[in-house]
Amino acid sequence: MDYKLDHIGIAVRNLEESINFYENILGAKLIDRYRSESKGVESEIATMEINGNRTELLSPTNNTTSPIARFLKQKGKGVHHIAYYVNDLDEALEDLKHKGIRTLEETLRINQHGRRLIYLNPADTEGTIIEYCDYPNQENKIE
Repeated sequence: MDYKLDHIGIAVRNLEESINFYENILGAKLIDRYRSESKGVESEIATMEINGNRTELLSPTNNTTSPIARFLKQKGKGVHHIAYYVNDLDEALEDLKHKGIRTLEETLRINQHGRRLIYLNPADTEGTIIEYCDYPNQENKIE
């Protein structure tokens, strides 16, 4: 199985201030911004890009049910997850199963941009939240 870093998710308290920092201090470009009110997501997301590398800034839209709100309460702002692109998410999930790595099944979804994703169980990843994702309708396979 081949992996490529897709993006890093950062939990933030103030999305506007965070966008401003990334644009004015780091020279990032805001390439996408959207809200997801899907159950288990409840976040506003700003995708920033620096030299082809992406960071997702994640801000909760519901302070009682958003996993980002829970993360901020428990750990504070900062790195929330690391996402790895795989050529075929179904194949990657079979590989994980054979290796005894669990996923958080309820997180399996397709976002509004066609990215299929799932989170691995942090109990099996040394506590790091890891996302696996693919883009089944796009041509960006790992070479």
